Amino acid sequence: MKIEVRELNNVKVAVINSTELLITDVQSALDLMVTVKYETGCSNIALNKEAIAGDFFVLSTCLAGEILQKFINYGVCFAVYGDFSKYTSEPLKDFIYESNQGRDIFFQPDCEQAVLKLCEA
Repeated sequence: MKIEVRELNNVKVAVINSTELLITDVQSALDLMVTVKYETGCSNIALNKEAIAGDFFVLSTCLAGEILQKFINYGVCFAVYGDFSKYTSEPLKDFIYESNQGRDIFFQPDCEQAVLKLCEA
């Protein structure tokens, strides 16, 4: 796992790019959140979607809801970046759209846009 801290408008974002799965369940998400906050001091995290288990993107598993609720409860803004075009589920598309309208959770096509969204939130 590689963590790079970026800063824009005096807001710091921990950008993570990993080829291995980092989030597979709620506990692994909590572990990641705590590790990143401890190592970087950032409460804004951007993570590439390849580092998240596929079940996260199947809303019927409730994994996304449980994990994202933890980020919100702990005051961490979270952005997932990558190509979401392969997902055909209308509920998932709606979930991504609604998340992007908020202030805490974002799904963006690339790292730069994820950082920008987190710095605006």
